Order: sequence, then C-alpha cells, then structure tokens
Amino acid sequence: MEAAIKRYRVMALVVGVMLLVLVFVGMPLRYIGGDPTPSGIISPIHGTLYIVYLICAYDLWNKTGWPLKKMGIMVSAGLIPFLAFYIERKIVREAQEVSRARAEAAPAGF
Repeated sequence: MEAAIKRYRVMALVVGVMLLVLVFVGMPLRYIGGDPTPSGIISPIHGTLYIVYLICAYDLWNKTGWPLKKMGIMVSAGLIPFLAFYIERKIVREAQEVSRARAEAAPAGF
C-alpha cells in the first residue's frame, strides 16, 4: 500500500500545481491578455495528468477500502484550486494509518 500512497501523493501535488498554473497564469493570459496559447498548452496537460491522478486515487481508495464518499472527495481535489494540497495531506495521513493498522494486525512472520 505504501507504493499506492506515494503514487497518489506525487500525482496530487503535480495536478494541484498544474491547476494553479492554469488558473493563475493560463486563464488570465487568455481572458485578460488575449493570448489563448498558454491555456491551450496547459489545459490538455492538466487534463491528462488529472486522468492519471484519478487512476492513482482509485488505486489507493480500492486498497484502503474507504467508502465511496472518500473517493468523491479525492476526485474533487484535482478540480478546485488549492484543495488538492489540503486533501492530499489528509488522505495520505489516513492511508498511512490504515497501512500501519494492517501491518500491526498481520500475524508475525508474514
């Protein structure tokens, strides 16, 4: 499960940064500066990375056995600026707790 946590953490941070770049650089240049090129480049990159993030989020959600509501929270984190960083910290902390609990519950020698 540690690998799934690491993958989720990396993708959450990357998607969060790309979303901020899109919102605070690409969109102002498009709508205020009249230059659609930056957002035309950043948007598809963010979209592609968001799909990879969704796969990593699903993998972690599936391995932890969390309720569907938690997956909904994880999905929304890549769509709302700054939320990705807050949710990432919370989800990683909770996933590490699940991982520790499972390790402690495992019989010795396994």
